[in-house]
Amino acid sequence: MKIVREALAGTQESSDLMVKIAPAHGELEIVIHSEVIKQFGEQIRQVVNDTLRAMNVHQGLIIIEDKGALDCVIRARLQSALMRAADDQAINWGALK
Repeated sequence: MKIVREALAGTQESSDLMVKIAPAHGELEIVIHSEVIKQFGEQIRQVVNDTLRAMNVHQGLIIIEDKGALDCVIRARLQSALMRAADDQAINWGALK
């Protein structure tokens, strides 16, 4: 999946997160800001990495502003933002959880 435009998904409310995506040349850059990074930082990063891998994303800037979201919310918000940021192409829905 190629990121061609900036996109947002989510809110800054408690138990949610805001995902910001922008196109970038070169490597994939992931920035995570979270109120619970000390307790759940590794799990948040794992969910983000798994979702990006499943959606075949290899470059771009991903910024996560977490307010204590559950894994399913992280995954859903990231998938939504990625689909808004991508060019029109077929999504492999079976690869998504």
